[in-house]
Amino acid sequence: MPSADALFIAPLLGPDDAWSGYIVEFAPGHANPEALNELCDAVLTHHFDQRHHWLIPAVLGSNVKNVLGERTITVFPALSGPFETEALKQYEASLRQSRCNVGLLTTPEIALPGAGAWHCLVISASHARSLPPLTLIGQASRSTIVATEVHSQSDREWTVANACALSTTEYLLARQSTGKKADMSRLKLLEMLALIAEDADTAKLDAIFRQESKLSYSLLRLVNSAAVAPRNPITSFAQAINLLGRRQLQRWLQLLVYADPNNGQQPNPLLQKAAARGRQLELLAQHLTPPPAAEHLGDAAFMVGTFSLLDALLNMPMQEILLQLPLSPIVQEALTKHIGGLGELLLAIDAAENGDFKRAADQISDLGISSAAHRDAQLASYSWASKIRSAV
Repeated sequence: MPSADALFIAPLLGPDDAWSGYIVEFAPGHANPEALNELCDAVLTHHFDQRHHWLIPAVLGSNVKNVLGERTITVFPALSGPFETEALKQYEASLRQSRCNVGLLTTPEIALPGAGAWHCLVISASHARSLPPLTLIGQASRSTIVATEVHSQSDREWTVANACALSTTEYLLARQSTGKKADMSRLKLLEMLALIAEDADTAKLDAIFRQESKLSYSLLRLVNSAAVAPRNPITSFAQAINLLGRRQLQRWLQLLVYADPNNGQQPNPLLQKAAARGRQLELLAQHLTPPPAAEHLGDAAFMVGTFSLLDALLNMPMQEILLQLPLSPIVQEALTKHIGGLGELLLAIDAAENGDFKRAADQISDLGISSAAHRDAQLASYSWASKIRSAV
């Protein structure tokens, strides 16, 4: 299957900031029924939380209605091409007759349907905010409202306050001074990042953790999370090094900079996004031809993914941040210039997370990555990152 037909999966946030569902989309004009069937049949898809909905686009020729059961919501467009309209109506009728969940992708050009006409309404934040007051709250009494194109913290707060049960996460990519960050000074945070990047000895890292008790607490929660699941709880920094190994522990230290300042009592979507990015880049990097010239390609790819959100975390330009970090040239160039295989992979992920699926699909295709490899990397990375939730 060509990469131009790649599908894109994105987590949806609930009002409590936890991952509470997933939405699947294609580049315009490239909806592929075979890709949807393979997604729903994939073993990893069935390992996700069974309570979470999957919003699947209505694609003629797909056969997904019975695979994921009640978790599937098949989303129909409010506007369709002249040759598809009747066929999509028949498809919708067959799903309703089978008591399957159906959703509507709304558009400002067409008035919203009556409350309860669809199990789910998918609406952009800008469209939602243009509606008369209380409109969405009335719709939410009988339908699940999913907000998309949520580009700012203001959009996110508005959608939560107006009964949107789920929303996309574009706003997490924006630099903002009110963003969640570790409860320590920026200088201390950058000091720790520098030590991690230069592979500092254990004593130097241990000294940081002794000074910052919340850091130590957050690290132990991370490494004892379901994503690691050690047989016996890890209770100290030294024990973490001995059991996990230095290279594996460094990965958790990279994620630790995103740790929730409330001692892990609330879900932290920025940390989970960084974790998913790191894992996805690591998995996709092995499909690049020729492979980037990195001594430990997987580690470099993971670092590019996790560090790619530091500007959003610290509310600083990426180049200013990296001046203080001794990173390898391949990582520096990927993060600042988006060049090389890792930089181009990062561009593709950025494009997908911002809803530019055509650009993302073209970039993945240009890199020689198959749509199957791309799908599996997304599933594996989101499955892994979702397990961190309860511990951070």
